Order: sequence, then structure tokens, then C-alpha cells
Amino acid sequence: MSALRNIPPHAVLPLSAYDLEDLRKGATRFDQRWLQADCDRSSDKDDVLAAIATGFELPAHFGRNLDALYDCLTDLQPDQSADQPGFVIVLRELPDNEAFSAAERKALLDVFREAADYFFDRDTAFRVFYSVHKTH
Repeated sequence: MSALRNIPPHAVLPLSAYDLEDLRKGATRFDQRWLQADCDRSSDKDDVLAAIATGFELPAHFGRNLDALYDCLTDLQPDQSADQPGFVIVLRELPDNEAFSAAERKALLDVFREAADYFFDRDTAFRVFYSVHKTH
């Protein structure tokens, strides 16, 4: 059974409850775009946004701020030929430190929640999974 079958189509959830490979297989099975940002080398907001820009292959004009991130997320195009068009997004190892506080992490994840609402109105799945690690 696909890991995605029991997950709401518009959600922002901790990755710890899911197996990464099962999520990847589910995305492939349902022809959903897989986007992954590895933030393990990130220490602050600028680093996190740079990791997202690289991982998602955002356009060069991406302004590296939360408003620009929302704009780029809502410009993403799913595979329209898919039976269930959508996205599976993984944000791995978001930092937890003084330079990237819990409040900044919440603001970042709120952008993804707003994008999920946007795609909900367009009948397009938008599932986001994130993990956090303590850094110095």
C-alpha cells in the first residue's frame, strides 16, 4: 500500500512519522512531482532558502525571501497527465539554533501551508514533510 494513500492531500507534517523511501515510491506511483531540499548544511534562513532554491531548482530570479518562496511554490506545475496531479515535498534537516529559531521555522512552514491551501483550490495534492535537527 502506498504511504500517500493515508495522508491528506494537503498537509505539512513531520517526516519522522514516515519512511522517506515509501514516500518517494508513493510519489512515483501517483505521478506526483518529488521535490527535496537537504538543509543539513544550513545554519540560518538564508542558507535554508538557498538549499530550497537548489533542491527545487527554483528560477534564478528567486528573491530568497518568504514572499518570493510562496510565489515560486505557487508557480510550480504538476504533471497534468497524472491521474492525481500533485507534489510531494521533503525539507530535510531544517536547523534548530539561534540563527534559525523556532519562530523562523514556523514562518517558513506557514509559507508551505499557504501554498497547500492554494493547491487545494486547484484540486492538486501538495504534501510537505520536514525534519529538524539541533545545530550549534
